[in-house]
Amino acid sequence: MKSYLKYLGIHLKSSLEYKTSFILSIISQIIVFFSYYFSVIALFERFSNIKGYTLYEVLLTFAIIQIGFACIEIFARGLDRFDTLIVSGNFDRLLLRPQNLILQICCQQIAIEKLGRLIQAVIILIFSLVKLNLDYTPLKIISLVLMVISAVVIFFGLFLIAAAYCFLTVQGLEVRNLLTDGGKYTAQYPMGIFKKGLFFVFTFIVPYSFVNYYPLLYVLGKSNNAILALSPIVVFIYLIPCYLLFRLGLKKYSSTG
Repeated sequence: MKSYLKYLGIHLKSSLEYKTSFILSIISQIIVFFSYYFSVIALFERFSNIKGYTLYEVLLTFAIIQIGFACIEIFARGLDRFDTLIVSGNFDRLLLRPQNLILQICCQQIAIEKLGRLIQAVIILIFSLVKLNLDYTPLKIISLVLMVISAVVIFFGLFLIAAAYCFLTVQGLEVRNLLTDGGKYTAQYPMGIFKKGLFFVFTFIVPYSFVNYYPLLYVLGKSNNAILALSPIVVFIYLIPCYLLFRLGLKKYSSTG
């Protein structure tokens, strides 16, 4: 953690060297994020609900997914740009350092300018919870916390898989976006609204459903099954094969030189 904080400080100082550019980047990120937000609002201007889910229920899932994605983009951006490390040959340099490899990869890029997205997502999360006026119990609070943490964990795992893919193809191309960006846009809605095929994929292959669907049913009172409240734990288990895939790819790596 101490090493990471040093990296974070370095990136922050670097970003603040060009204050105007940094501020404009934050403003642009805020504008982009609101385009996502207003697309959800526009959808509910046309429909009063989506398969029984109201606007604020969808905004809750929207905010949780956006928080998870924003956290990874800010604090582990290096994983998203892993292919550039391989192409440039800089990954070989990381292998020689006596520090945790994944930590070094994450710290290669830290996108401080995307902090505005994270703040906006947190605001929308609080706003939706206030509007929903839920009957909070200790288990529901724990479930909500697990949903937010698992959103961060699942994107971290998916970026590890994308990095492992780069060991085979050198460049990640657009395949990684199917899991990350594509998954983000799908998972910002309750997974129960989709057809069985897509629901199967996002339950048993990429477990977004355990982030924003099964625990959501319990939090919203649509199910009294207390096991659903703790279902985000599945995402933490999912992180294990993601890490093993990365280690497997690392063993196959023979340098791009």
